[in-house]
Amino acid sequence: MPAREITFGQALNEAHVAEMERDPKVIVFGENVSSQWREATKGLKERFGRERVRDAPITETAFIGAGVGAAIVGYRPVVELMLVDFGLVAMDQILNQFAKTPYMTGGAVSVPMTLRVLTGAGTSSGATHSESLHGLFAHTPGLKVVVPSNPYDAKGLLISSIRDPNPKIFMEHRLLYPVKGQVPKEPYEVPLGVANLVRDGKDVTVVATSLMVQEAMKAADELKGKVSV
Repeated sequence: MPAREITFGQALNEAHVAEMERDPKVIVFGENVSSQWREATKGLKERFGRERVRDAPITETAFIGAGVGAAIVGYRPVVELMLVDFGLVAMDQILNQFAKTPYMTGGAVSVPMTLRVLTGAGTSSGATHSESLHGLFAHTPGLKVVVPSNPYDAKGLLISSIRDPNPKIFMEHRLLYPVKGQVPKEPYEVPLGVANLVRDGKDVTVVATSLMVQEAMKAADELKGKVSV
């Protein structure tokens, strides 16, 4: 597929548009999703209407629970929590209702919801607005943790997440939003649960996630000719 250079945030926006056009059951709601400064959801309300794109009040427990309920009755909600830190006030919904329902029903009930969150430090947001909780949620039975590190993966992984029938938390490092990369215009999937080999090397193996993949690549470039990473 032909590609062009766009940002991480634009790639997320394209994924939303593609899936909302493909499936009328895909809905979006959460904190500030209709705001023009929220790049991932910018323009969705104008394009798809308020029946499918809604701002939620700052009541994380309530709107995550609403997303779980919508998923159970056949919708595919993309719920934006804004910051992963805010998930800590809604852990009953995330751990007990969202993640466990498919298992507690023996697979009879699926919860095809994607919970999108911003993670990470680097913007002077303070200790309670800058956490990276990948490890915490990775230890939650029933919850798939999706952590893209570049624009191509951001679009493909979000599309795969929306189509996947299981509970997912999609974690986006805020400093990745301006990062640019080659991304096809057409929809495509990047499979969940598969590691991405960024480059081959002979001397050192570096395993990284999210923003640290970008940092690891910079380090590998600096060491080129000295160490094969």
